[in-house]
Amino acid sequence: MDDFAITPISLTRFNALGGYARHPRSFLIMDELEYFETGNGDVLGIATLDITDHDFGGIVLARDSKLCFRSVDVSEFCATADEAREALFAGMVKAAQANAEEHHQGDEKGAPVDFFTHLHEESRLNRAFVQLTTNEGYSPARQIIGPMMRWHEDADGNFVEQFQTTGFDQRIWELYLFATLIEANYSLSRVHAVPDFCCSGMLGELYIEAVTVGPTLKDGKVVPSPPMDTPEDMERYVKEYMPIKFGSALFSKLKKEYWKQPHVAGKPFVFAIADFSAPMSMVHSQPALPRYLFGYEHTGALDDQGKVVVSPVRIETHQWGDKAPIPSGFFRLPEAAHVSAVISSNGGTIAKFNRMGVLGKFGSKQVLIIREGLMFDHNPDALQPKIFRVIVNSAGYEEDWIEGLNVYHNPNAEIPLPMEMFPGAAHYFCDETGQVTSHTPHFHPITSITKHFCPVDVNEVLAEAGDKTHAVWTARPGQAE
Repeated sequence: MDDFAITPISLTRFNALGGYARHPRSFLIMDELEYFETGNGDVLGIATLDITDHDFGGIVLARDSKLCFRSVDVSEFCATADEAREALFAGMVKAAQANAEEHHQGDEKGAPVDFFTHLHEESRLNRAFVQLTTNEGYSPARQIIGPMMRWHEDADGNFVEQFQTTGFDQRIWELYLFATLIEANYSLSRVHAVPDFCCSGMLGELYIEAVTVGPTLKDGKVVPSPPMDTPEDMERYVKEYMPIKFGSALFSKLKKEYWKQPHVAGKPFVFAIADFSAPMSMVHSQPALPRYLFGYEHTGALDDQGKVVVSPVRIETHQWGDKAPIPSGFFRLPEAAHVSAVISSNGGTIAKFNRMGVLGKFGSKQVLIIREGLMFDHNPDALQPKIFRVIVNSAGYEEDWIEGLNVYHNPNAEIPLPMEMFPGAAHYFCDETGQVTSHTPHFHPITSITKHFCPVDVNEVLAEAGDKTHAVWTARPGQAE
C-alpha cells in the first residue's frame, strides 16, 4: 500500500490507535463524522462538524516520540463536507511526509515501551502471553493491544514484567477497562497514582480501582478450584466458594480507603472486579457476585397464570469447608458506603481483544472467529437465557467494549453512580426488600466462548455461511436451529 494513501477506518480502529488523545468535552463543540488513516499507519485524521457554526473541519494526529498519537494540525473550516475532507487529506499527507521528529511535542519522558519482546526466560513467561505474542490466531488481539498500550507508563519497570509473567490477567483487565472508558468518551489523568483510573467525562469525574480475583495459593503453589462436575458441585461453587473469593478481594481493597484521597473525595468511586481464579472460571462465576454484593438469593418460579414470580431471600453468611464464615452483603458493610458501585465483566480477556481486533481490521486476515454463548432474555416470564451464535468476521456483526459490562449499584452509597456514566452497560439496583431491578441492553451476553481458526480462507467460509453471517442467531435452550 502507498504510504501516503488515505483510507477510511472504523471508530473501533480509531479508538484503539488514538482515542486517548481525544478530550471528552470536544463533543460539546463538534461532532466526529469520519476517521481516516494513512497507508504507513503513522497519521490519523478526524472529519468534524462544528455544532455551533455548522461548518466542516478536520484534525490531524501523528505519533510523538513515545509513539502516542497527538494532534499536530487542524485543517481549515469549509462550507461543505467534501471541501473539508479534501483539506483534511492534504494535511494528513503533509504530516505523513514530514520527518517523525517534527511531530514530537517536547513533553514526552523516556523512550517508547516495548511490551511484547520477551524479556525473561521462557519458564517465567505467562503461557497466555506467549500465545499472544507467537500465535497467528491471536494476531488481531496483539495488534490492537500494541497501540492501546502506548497510553500506559512503566515508570518503575514493573508493568512490562508483570504483563509478561505473573500479572498478565491483571494487566489485560486494566487494558479492557481503559478501552471501555475511552469508548465512553472519558479522558484519563495520570497525575495521581491511585486509584487506577482517574476519569473525567461529560458528567464529571469518576474514579475506579481495578480488582482481580486470583487463584488460591498454599505454600506458593496453586490450590485447584473445587469440582464443578455435578449440579450440586456447581451450586456450592456459586453460592459459597466464589462469594468468599469475591469478598476477599473486595474487602482487601476496601481497607485502602481510596475515598480519603483529596482528589477522590466527594466523587463517585467504583471497584471494577474480574475473576481469574482458575482457567475459564469467569464463564461460571458471574452469578456469585451479585449474590455476595446484595446479600440475597433470588429464585424464580411460574405462578398459576404462567407468570414468573421472583422471591428474594436474605443471605447472612457464606462458608466453605472448615473456614470461618464471612458475612454476606458487601454493600451492607459500613465502609462500603463510600463505594458507589461495583462493575464487572467476564469479557475482559484475550478473547475479547481478538474479537475487537478483527472488527478493527487488525492482525492476520486468515483468522476466523466464532462466538457462542448465553444472552439475556427480555421476556419477563423467561426462566432461562437465550443461546446465541455468530461469526465475528461477518459484515453484520457489531460489538463494542462495554458490551457485557454489569454495573451493580450500591443501595447504601453516599455518592450514587449515575447510570449515564456507563452507557450501554447493564445496571442493577436492589431495594430494601431484596428485589432487584435491572436495566439491560437489547443484546446483553451473560457468558460466551470464543473459538478462533487459523489459517482459514475467511471469505470462502463467509460465502458458504450465507445469511447466517449477517446477524446474531438466537434461540431458547431446547429449540432447534
